[in-house]
Amino acid sequence: MVGEIWTEKYRPSKFFEVEGQENTVKRVEALTNSLNIPHLLFAGPAGTGKSTLALIVVKELFKENWKDNYLELNASDERGINIIREKVKNFARTKSLANIPFKVIFLDEADALTPEAQQALRRTMENYSATCRFVLSCNYSSKIIDPIQSRCAIFRFKLLEKKDIEKVILKITGKENLTITPEALEMLYEGSEGDCRRSINILQATAAISPSINTELISTIISNTKPKDIKIILDYALSGDFQNAREKLLDAMLKESISGQDMVKAIQKEIWNLPIEPEIKVKLTEKTGEIEFRITEGSDPFIQLQALLASFVLAGLGE
Repeated sequence: MVGEIWTEKYRPSKFFEVEGQENTVKRVEALTNSLNIPHLLFAGPAGTGKSTLALIVVKELFKENWKDNYLELNASDERGINIIREKVKNFARTKSLANIPFKVIFLDEADALTPEAQQALRRTMENYSATCRFVLSCNYSSKIIDPIQSRCAIFRFKLLEKKDIEKVILKITGKENLTITPEALEMLYEGSEGDCRRSINILQATAAISPSINTELISTIISNTKPKDIKIILDYALSGDFQNAREKLLDAMLKESISGQDMVKAIQKEIWNLPIEPEIKVKLTEKTGEIEFRITEGSDPFIQLQALLASFVLAGLGE
C-alpha cells in the first residue's frame, strides 16, 4: 500500500523516465510508436519497472481512452482456468473503442498461472490476436510454457544499478523537501538490492519519522545488521572462540531483529573481506549456501547458524 501511493504520484508519463532499462525501453518504445505491438512478455526481478512500462505503453497507445481499452489482472490472485475462459476471453473478444484496432490485457505475475490456465491462455492469445494484445510480466520466464513464450516478444529487465536508484531517490527527495546524506543513500541502495519499489518504500517509511534521513533511521527501518558486527562474530569464530561468537550472533539477531536468512546473507558478504586463504573462502561460501537452503526448508535458524559458526571455527583451526 505504501509503495502504491508513491508509485502513482511519481508514475512516469514518458518512456525515457523508466530508469535503468534503456535498451529494453528503446525497443518497446519503437514498437509502441508503430501503433502495432505484438504480444509482450516482460521478465525480470521485482521493482524494476515491468508494470510501469506496461502502463506507459497503454497510455501512449490509447491516450485519454486508455482505461476503456485496458484490463489488468494479477495472476497470483486470479490464477485459475476459469479466469482465462471467462474474464479474459470476454474482454479479448470485444472490439477496441479507439483508433487502435486492438485492446490490451496486462497479466501481472503470469508465472503464477496454473499450467491449465496457461494452456487456455495460449489458445486465447491465438484466437483473438486481431482484437487484443497481451502483455505478460513475470519474475521467471522459465515458468511460462514454451507455446506462450513463442507467441511473445520477450524483454528482460535487470536489477537497477546504484546510479539509477540514486536518480529516482534524489528526484523524490527534491520534490518532497527531504534531505538525505550520501551514506544514507548508499545504505538505502544496499538495503533495496536493486529493487526500486523497495527503495521508495524504505524512503517513505524513514521520511514519516524525520525529513532529515540518515543511516541510523534507515538502519532502523530495514533491520539490517552492521558489517562491523558480523566481522566481530566471524573474528571470534576464526580465532577458535566459539562461545563468544555464538553469544554475539544471538545478540545481533535479537537486537536488530534479523532473520536467519538475512544473517546468512550478511555473513556470506563478509566472508570475502576476511584475511584468510581464497580456498577457505570458497569452502565457507559453499557452507553458507548449504545452511541457507536448510533454513529455507524449515530447519531451526539458530541451530543452523551455530553449525555455520562451527565451520568457521574449524577453518580457523586449519581443519
